[in-house]
Amino acid sequence: MTDLSANYRIEFAKTASLLLQQRGSKLRNHVMVGMHKGEGASPVDQYGVTEARERTGRATPKESANTPLDRRWAYPRFFDWSDIIDNIDLLQTASDPQNPLVQACTSSLGRRIDDEIIRAFFADARTGKQGGTTTAFPASQQVAAGGVGLTFEKLRAAKKILMANEVDLANDPILCVVNSVQHDALLGEIEITSADFNGGDRPVLKEGIITRFLGIEFVHCERLTLSGANRRVPIYAKSGMHLGIWSDVATDIGPRRDLEGNPMEVTGSVTIGATRTEEKKVVEVLCAES
Repeated sequence: MTDLSANYRIEFAKTASLLLQQRGSKLRNHVMVGMHKGEGASPVDQYGVTEARERTGRATPKESANTPLDRRWAYPRFFDWSDIIDNIDLLQTASDPQNPLVQACTSSLGRRIDDEIIRAFFADARTGKQGGTTTAFPASQQVAAGGVGLTFEKLRAAKKILMANEVDLANDPILCVVNSVQHDALLGEIEITSADFNGGDRPVLKEGIITRFLGIEFVHCERLTLSGANRRVPIYAKSGMHLGIWSDVATDIGPRRDLEGNPMEVTGSVTIGATRTEEKKVVEVLCAES
């Protein structure tokens, strides 16, 4: 029999796909967003609480309320991405890598947006006329872990804090960011799965994913940070978080003329900065995670 092994050929895939990853930002649409310029930006001037006085006599002198005024600041952070497609690679690859690399670039930059928002949930915020004051996240806005994951009782406790702070729940969307572990913990709560709680035109569950409960909208993201062994789950009013954009996600493909063969380079960048606008609009729920 004739041996044809010398004529065997190797055939490579002509399609390409990204490995499993979060593609783009999941949180950008769930915070306040503003476009900024300069080395820092103030997204909001904050006027404090005052009380009206009762007038008890005739023609009494006026007294100024001396309304307290503060200012919240965001500062830009610069994120870049690049990869090179050498002509040597193009000659030996059946599929065109440019489009997958652009997708990888935009996905990476989108995840950086979420990382910046997540960082700002509980980080020190910059306040004052010129941003010279540091405002820490207060312990009074925290729900303790208690050795368990995210529960119905913790949701109630977080909402109670927001209500006590007089957050406008009727007009300011309340959101909760959960990862897979804490989402699964909620699925084990009878209050979530019971038909007694799962009715009306805004169901709790949609194809097995918790979308809304107790007036709270749930957003899934696997990038939440840890505090020791506890996951830091934010429950917040949308107006309580601000994403500043100095330069939005942008990509480019062009030749690298400083390299042999002028290979193509895919580049991308985004310039962003996030901050809390008000501590009382954000609650940190610590959740045990095994």
